[in-house]
Amino acid sequence: MKKFKFINKTKNKKIRVMHNNFKSDLYVLFLHGFKSDLEGKKPRSILNYCKRKKINFLALEYSGHGKSYGKFEKGNISVWTDDIRFVVKKFIKNKKFIIVGSSMGTWLGLNIFKIFKNQINGFIGIGSAPEFLERLMWNKFSKKIKKEIVQKGIYHLKHGNYQYPITYQLIKDGRKNKVLKRKYKSKIPVTMVHGKKDEVVPVNYSKKVLSLFQKAKKKLLIIKNGDHSLSNKKNIKKIIFELDKILINVI
Repeated sequence: MKKFKFINKTKNKKIRVMHNNFKSDLYVLFLHGFKSDLEGKKPRSILNYCKRKKINFLALEYSGHGKSYGKFEKGNISVWTDDIRFVVKKFIKNKKFIIVGSSMGTWLGLNIFKIFKNQINGFIGIGSAPEFLERLMWNKFSKKIKKEIVQKGIYHLKHGNYQYPITYQLIKDGRKNKVLKRKYKSKIPVTMVHGKKDEVVPVNYSKKVLSLFQKAKKKLLIIKNGDHSLSNKKNIKKIIFELDKILINVI
């Protein structure tokens, strides 16, 4: 079985997915972060875990990410949320699933709650970054950078060895997708995992996510020496351990 496959969302838009199907009654849905893809250690490790447990697994690269079609600059939270909606309806259909959202993936996971709330049996956030476009980018940009984004429609943000094209339409769309004032009545297990040494997103953002779930079985796991990605072997093992605990409760 091939690890990746492409599916047609529209005539000119193909989305790359990572999928296995053991005909179980449950899926694990992995949602990657901003400008990320499915080549990293987290999705591969969770896929392998699901294989051992004979549980269905699904992940996708949003349009403009990884090898999925489309320009990143034309994407936004609304577009990427709709990519997830499309893929979930195609593969998971009416089955139950657990969300594992990494960074922006948690924001997108919160966004699809209103669509699939009766199917979602658990939620794990990793370095969760809801509303980061406004709170952690726009609000911290200088007047000069803001002016450039408004006038030119785009600014190339350098961070470490990476460059992120931040468009004005992306910022504006983020404002339409606010989630931190929502309330979720679901009683599912919700676990947020966050590195104490995360220099990208403060731990407070994982706490904010937990506060949205008033009736859930909540847990905050702060990893002492953890960074934002939590992608080393030791940290991934901790994430999978938390996933395993949720699975025991929902199977």
